[in-house]
Amino acid sequence: MISLQLGRMSPAEAQRMLEFDREHIWHPYSPMPASAPVQPVVSADGVRLTLADGTELIDGMSSWWAAVHGYNHPKLNAAVTGQLGKMAHVMFGGLTHPPAVRLAERLVEITPEPLTKVFFADSGSVAVEVAIKMALQYWRSKGRPERHRLLTVRGGYHGDTFGDMAVCDPVNGMHHIFNDVLARHVFAPPPPLGYTTEPDQAYLDELSRLAAEHADELAGIIVEPVVQGAGGMRFYAPEYLDALRGIADEHGLLLILDEIATGFGRTGELWGCDHAEVVPDIMCLGKAMTGGYLTMAATLCTDRVAHGITSGEAGVLMHGPTYMANPLAAAVASASIDLLLSRDWRSEVDTVEAILTSELHGAADLPGVADVRVLGAIGVVEAREPVDVPSVQEIAMAHGVWLRPFGTLIYTMPPYICTDDEVHHIADALYAIAESL
Repeated sequence: MISLQLGRMSPAEAQRMLEFDREHIWHPYSPMPASAPVQPVVSADGVRLTLADGTELIDGMSSWWAAVHGYNHPKLNAAVTGQLGKMAHVMFGGLTHPPAVRLAERLVEITPEPLTKVFFADSGSVAVEVAIKMALQYWRSKGRPERHRLLTVRGGYHGDTFGDMAVCDPVNGMHHIFNDVLARHVFAPPPPLGYTTEPDQAYLDELSRLAAEHADELAGIIVEPVVQGAGGMRFYAPEYLDALRGIADEHGLLLILDEIATGFGRTGELWGCDHAEVVPDIMCLGKAMTGGYLTMAATLCTDRVAHGITSGEAGVLMHGPTYMANPLAAAVASASIDLLLSRDWRSEVDTVEAILTSELHGAADLPGVADVRVLGAIGVVEAREPVDVPSVQEIAMAHGVWLRPFGTLIYTMPPYICTDDEVHHIADALYAIAESL
């Protein structure tokens, strides 16, 4: 058995844990047994992870973009422990509870006005599944079951479950090996790269052409607003999002915005759609919603969508997870949202953006670098060739930073509470990696 004392482990205990882990435990997108080393984390506090040997690393990833307040935050700890003394979980079928109601009220309050109905899901992937199901069931309820496809763009990533995989990039995405068993949707080319670039009229025309050509079989449009996350860490101009809203309205399609990675301030606006002042019909939230404490997500929709679904043959939305609206997760999610909005989060994100922009500017001229881009609390160095992940992480750790690159992308999405010095450390690590390419 593994034992911990004072947040550290003996070398023998750490070695035994790592050996068992390697032979028996799957990690994300990893072989079995593992071919690359993993680092044993024994505690986390503030923005720092503590490894078994006592090494501290600044977490430049916010635990895959979720821990925006850092770790071991007293207000979030109190929310969990306070709710734990009342009930950790209760089924949501036929029952409700204060944490769920309070969180739903908060989400309706802070999301765009027409989004008034809330479905609580287990994870971001499930939230997207629910959004897709909403769109399909809406049209089935309207007597148009042939409207069962979605329009999306290449370069996107929406999750690992089957409905989600079908709307991820079908060629360069992580799920292309499943293409022969996935639903067939309609893909436009990826949006032209660059948040501040002038919109490409030819691209806008292609979006319009595809929507018109398939309008009778399309249920909706699904995209990540302004920032495409795990599909390529690409930033695109808000005008394209505005165009998609117009196209959806022209053909009566539902616009689904996947805000799981972009929501709660990550891009410099509270929601990615705020960059274009666009309002979706369905919105998916997750990741930062609970501050990285517990898995939970939400799918919000308008009254029109909700009433359309419930007026159909089923009379209900056909989904209901076992841990739906888990009270522990709902309590800490409300506390996380309150904590975010009680601080000047916008200034925090702007500071991260300013430091990363300044510190990484010169990296664009390095021979192994294809592009450098920064938006909000997101910094990306794109290499010309796929990087060796263990080697890159070794450089980052030598600078006291934890990063998790993939493909050609070395990037950071740090906690908003990082000090200026901590952001500089992260930028130094990214620059050192860029120099090594």
